[in-house]
Amino acid sequence: MNLRSRLSVRQKAVAVAGASALVAAGLVTIPASAAFAAPGCSVTYTSNQWPGGFTANITIQNVGDPISSWTLRFTFPDSGQRVDHGWSANWSQSGSQVTATSMSWNGSLGTGASTTIGFNGTWTNSNPTPNSFTLNGVTCNGGTTPTTPPTTPPTTPPTTPPTTPPTTPPTTPPTTPPTTPPTGSPGPRVDNPYANGQGNAKGYINPEWKAKAESVEGGDRVSNTPTAVWLDRIAAIEGTPNSSSNGPMGVRDHLDEALAQGADYIQFVIYNLPGRDCAALASNGELGPDEIDRYKHEYIDPIAAIQGDPKYRSLRIINIIEIDSLPNLVTNVAPRETQTEMCNTMKANGNYVKGVGYALAKFGAIPNVYNYIDAGHHGWLGWDDNFRPSAQIFAEAARAEGSTLANVHGFIANTANYSATLEPYLNVTDQNRQSKWIDWNRYVDEQRFAQALRTELISLGFSSDIGMLIDTSRNGWGGPNRPTGPKTTGTIDEQVDGSRIDRRLHLGNWCNQAGAGLGERPRANPAPGIDAYVWIKPPGESDGSSEYIPNPDGKGFDRMCDPTYEGNIRNNYNRTGALPNAPISGAWFPAQFRELMDNAYPPL
Repeated sequence: MNLRSRLSVRQKAVAVAGASALVAAGLVTIPASAAFAAPGCSVTYTSNQWPGGFTANITIQNVGDPISSWTLRFTFPDSGQRVDHGWSANWSQSGSQVTATSMSWNGSLGTGASTTIGFNGTWTNSNPTPNSFTLNGVTCNGGTTPTTPPTTPPTTPPTTPPTTPPTTPPTTPPTTPPTTPPTGSPGPRVDNPYANGQGNAKGYINPEWKAKAESVEGGDRVSNTPTAVWLDRIAAIEGTPNSSSNGPMGVRDHLDEALAQGADYIQFVIYNLPGRDCAALASNGELGPDEIDRYKHEYIDPIAAIQGDPKYRSLRIINIIEIDSLPNLVTNVAPRETQTEMCNTMKANGNYVKGVGYALAKFGAIPNVYNYIDAGHHGWLGWDDNFRPSAQIFAEAARAEGSTLANVHGFIANTANYSATLEPYLNVTDQNRQSKWIDWNRYVDEQRFAQALRTELISLGFSSDIGMLIDTSRNGWGGPNRPTGPKTTGTIDEQVDGSRIDRRLHLGNWCNQAGAGLGERPRANPAPGIDAYVWIKPPGESDGSSEYIPNPDGKGFDRMCDPTYEGNIRNNYNRTGALPNAPISGAWFPAQFRELMDNAYPPL
C-alpha cells in the first residue's frame, strides 16, 4: 500500500387492469388476474435517475403455472431511452422495444416464484416508465383487478439458482425493491456528515467486525467504535459467506442494519479499480488493467443502485474512494526509480483516472452520499515533487467521465496506514529535514499534511468547503517506547529518532507494523479543516500475509509483509517491521489486534 516515492415518502405500486399507472418515483406494479389458471405474471419496475442516465430494477413474479425459461418484453415510451448495460438476463433492444431473456440459473420459475433483473440506461428527452410488459407472450396486466390494490411489490423471495452457479456470477443491485418507508428526508448535504451540531453524529457499528473484536479478550472496550465496510471485490456487494476477508453481509444488509441501529452515517471503502494497487502485491485486486467496463457496470453501478434506494435517504452514506491508487500515477511510474510495470500501464491506459471519475459521478448523483478521495499520507506525498502533482491528478480524476469537482466532499489521509496524526515533540526545520527519518519531507505527521493539502486542492478549484479525514485506527504509537518529550542532544538523527512517536523503522513501511497501537477514537471536527478522525481500516484486519498463502480472493504476496525481508528502494532498504504469522489482507489477525490494544494511545 502506502509507499514513500509513490425521498422521504414511500412510493407505492399501483395496480391496474388492462393498463398501468406511473407513480412519482418510477415504481409500477402490473398484476395479472387475481384468479389465474395458466399463464400469468406480475412485474415491478423501479428506477433511479440522474441527468441523462438511470438504473432500473425489474422484479418478475410468475403468478401462473411453472415455467422453465422466460422472455420479457416491454417498450420504452420515449424514443430517446436506451438500455446501456444489463445484468441477470440477456438484454437486447430494437427501436423502442426491449427484450430480456432468462439465464441458465434463473429461468425456472415455479408458481409464485420471482426473480429480479436490471440494467443501466440513458435518456435524451425524458425517462417515463414503461407501461406494458409481456412474459412469454402473455401480457402482465390481464384479468380481474384485485378489490384492494397492492401497496407493496411482491414479497415472494427470488427463486434459488441451481446448485452449480453460472460461470460468471450475477452482480445485481438490490434483489428486491424497498418494502419499508425511508426513515427521513435527505435534504441538502450537510457540511460535515460526521457532526450533529457541535457534537458527534452516530456512526454505524459493523456487527461483523464487532464480533471479531469481542472474540479477543478486552476487545469489548472498542468493539462499539464505527469502522468502514470494505467492498474490495464484486462479490462483496451481495456478501461473501465463504471468504476469509469478507463477511456474509452485503451492501444492502449493512444499510438495513444501519437503519435498525438508528445510525446517522455509514462508511464504505470503494476499492476495486482495474489493476488495483499497482505497486503493492498484497492488495492487488480481481480486475485486470483493461477491465474498466466491468468496474463500471458490475461493481460501481450495482453499489450506486443500492445506495440510491430511497429507503436509505435518511442515512449519510460516506464512500472512501479507491485508496492507494491515484498517487501511484505520480510516485511509481517512469522515469522514477520506484516505477513498476503495472503502474506504468495504469498511467498509460488512464483507467485509474477514468474509474475514479466514473465512481464520483455515479455516487455524486445520490443526494445523501458523500465522496472522500484517498490522498495517501505525508510519508508518501509530503515531498515537493509528489505534493502538487498528486493534487493535480486528484483534480483530473474529479473531472473525468462526466464528473465535476462538486462530486468531491473531501479527501482522506492515512487510510490503512500508521503515520502519526500529530507528532507532539517534533516539527520540521531546515536543519532536521536532512535527517534519515524526515529525509527532506515537508511534514512529519498527518494533520499538518492534510491541512496543507486541503489548501493546495482549493487552489486547484475544489470547493473551499471540502473537509479532510484522517484514519487514526492504527497510529496511536503508545506503549513503553513512546517518547515523553523532545530529545535535544546528540546528532540530528538521534534527536529526531528520540523525539518521534512513530516508531516504525522507515516511513515507507506499511504492512502489519510491530509496536503500533490504536489511535485517536473517531470524532468530528478535531482541528480546522479536518471533518473527522475516523477508523476506516478495521483494527485487527491484516494488511497482507507474511508468506505466500494460496487463496481464492485474488490476494497476492508482498515481501513488505515478510518480517525477514530487508527492504527495497521504496523503504530505502530497511527491514519491514512487519509482524510474523499474518494471514492474507483483510483476514482477521487476532495477534495484531491484541498488540494494537496494548499500545493504544490514548490508552484504553
